[in-house]
Amino acid sequence: MWFERRSLAASCNRHAWLRIAVLMGPAMLCSAAAHAAAVRNASYAIEARLDTDGRLLTGSEVLTWRNVTSHPTSELRFHLYFNAWRNADSSWLRAAALLPNRPDISGYGPADWGYCDVRSVRMLAAEGAAPVTLPQAFVQPDDGNAHDRTVLQVMLPRPVASGDTVRVQVEWTLKVPRAFARAGAFGRFYMMGQWFPKVGVLEPDGHWNCHQFIQTEFFADYGSYDVAVTVPAKWTVGATGMPVSSSTGADGTETHRFHADDVHDFAWTTSPLFAVHHDRFDEARLPPVEIELLLMPDHAGLRDRYLSATKTALRLYGTWIKPYPYGRITVVDPPGNSETGGMEYPMLVTGESRWPVLAGNRLAEANTLHEVGHQWWYGAVANDEFEDAWLDEGLNTYTHKRILRLEYGPTTYEKRYFHDQLPYRFAGIHTAQPTEGADAYDGFRSPLKREPLGTPAFRGDERTYALNAYGTGSRLCVTLERYLGWEIWRRVLATYADRFWFRHPRPADLFAVINEVSGQDLGWFVDEVYGTANVFDYAVDRVVSRKVQAPRGYAADGEAPEWNRGGGPPAGAATGSKGGGAASFESTVDIRRWGEGIFPVGIRVRFEDGSVVDERWDGQARWTRFRYFRPSAVAQVEVDPDDVLVLDVNSANNSWTRHPEATPAAAKWTARWTVWLQSVLEMAAFFA
Repeated sequence: MWFERRSLAASCNRHAWLRIAVLMGPAMLCSAAAHAAAVRNASYAIEARLDTDGRLLTGSEVLTWRNVTSHPTSELRFHLYFNAWRNADSSWLRAAALLPNRPDISGYGPADWGYCDVRSVRMLAAEGAAPVTLPQAFVQPDDGNAHDRTVLQVMLPRPVASGDTVRVQVEWTLKVPRAFARAGAFGRFYMMGQWFPKVGVLEPDGHWNCHQFIQTEFFADYGSYDVAVTVPAKWTVGATGMPVSSSTGADGTETHRFHADDVHDFAWTTSPLFAVHHDRFDEARLPPVEIELLLMPDHAGLRDRYLSATKTALRLYGTWIKPYPYGRITVVDPPGNSETGGMEYPMLVTGESRWPVLAGNRLAEANTLHEVGHQWWYGAVANDEFEDAWLDEGLNTYTHKRILRLEYGPTTYEKRYFHDQLPYRFAGIHTAQPTEGADAYDGFRSPLKREPLGTPAFRGDERTYALNAYGTGSRLCVTLERYLGWEIWRRVLATYADRFWFRHPRPADLFAVINEVSGQDLGWFVDEVYGTANVFDYAVDRVVSRKVQAPRGYAADGEAPEWNRGGGPPAGAATGSKGGGAASFESTVDIRRWGEGIFPVGIRVRFEDGSVVDERWDGQARWTRFRYFRPSAVAQVEVDPDDVLVLDVNSANNSWTRHPEATPAAAKWTARWTVWLQSVLEMAAFFA
């Protein structure tokens, strides 16, 4: 998304086994061979009809579910996501109400709310036998909120043993709400994500991973999908999967059928407004992919930008990591302000742009790169987004931003005052900021200190969900790329993807691959970022240069005290590792670790005569000192000059200069205040 299995007891303990797993390596975690195709244990046949006049959908699905664990289960659990918009007491809206950019529901009427009502759940028996109606109840496994109806428990007449299969028919009615959280209706545009009752994941230990819809994204098992959706005639439909057929009904409707294998979700969109464009990705050594672009008429000028970015993502993700596993992808350009842009589903993504845009604004490209990239990190490598959102969002944000820099160069940072906050709400996380650093989170009260990256996403502080999932996860990857080098890091990502293709990896799996491919034990760094809320902050603390004077005071040697007025630097004093020459200046450089996080850093010291000394510090102590006797004074000092540790929360204190330049800083702040004042005056003129 544009903005990612264990019990609570296991979550509290996980750092201990994580450390053991990372040290043991992949043999402990990955004993099974990689699969060429997914284990299809949750497959659906769905028939759905959309009434656009009443925003109602009636649906019937047959779920074929196989128990692939070693534990029997006497129940099934289903996600009913649209009940998050049933009323203001849902857990999703309770959590959203705590955010500064909370949804405004004060003017909502009956047409704006939504629900998912399950009319019946029946177990289908052998041919000729009557279906068995199953009892159902709402459960709230995460927060106990009795008003929340996003998880449905269905009791089975007998346990499903390991390896056994059941077929369950579910009939439901969906009231499509005003578009929210990447799904819903916006005028004559429908984005149908998380729209059908979807079975949860039975974990290897026998407990159901079926979290309430609160603040995270999704997690499901793989399967095959046969889906037929009926909409008004002449309404275009784009969907997960390959189109199978289209037939017109006597009642002025049209039914569109799709099929998909090895996917863990199914989404679709419909509107009579779409302009439909088709293209084809053909690249040497990569499989061809059919591209469908559904474009809103007012965004006609974005056609080539969407298609080019889609091909770029297919090419570079496919080259760096692993080829795209499907034969088709649909890119949807939703209406502006519809709250449906920037979302990923298997084989279907929604883009996002705005009008007007400044030259150099690459929101459309960045968003497309990110969402198409989710076909790898989330789609084919399907981690649990409820608990480890950063494992897909962090890796994907890192990868798409690397592509953005390489292919498109510098991008314009567009900030709009008194307007929607999208360009800068996640500043530093997506494409707005020109750097990868964590400067926006400086200080001892940094949001980065609220909770570790390893906090389960569904239990985390809603203020730090996006920060951890996108920001910290991405910066972890950037730091490791710069520390290990691009080629080693690329092999880490490719090995991780290949090993867990169509599987459900966990953080320990990634960490084990990092150690294996790099040939290093990087647990010391992983433990800092994943297991603690420590922040990194290295700084130039003090720089002093003074001319070397003749020794003064009593001589150290001799039978009697002797007053000394001449000579040079103390005997045996170093003159620096580079440069040489007569020592005219004595300099000391103190480097300090203000944060709790520990990381080895480089230090670059430049002298007035142009010479440079590069130092290396393990970063473990609270401070260290470097001393020089050289012909000239220190002119500049840089900590981490190659910008390896992008998790450093304050790069401003990473450098010191003897001759600061005030002009660039003054220009920067003048420009900011001028833009702000211009916006205020424009607003005043509008109201006047």
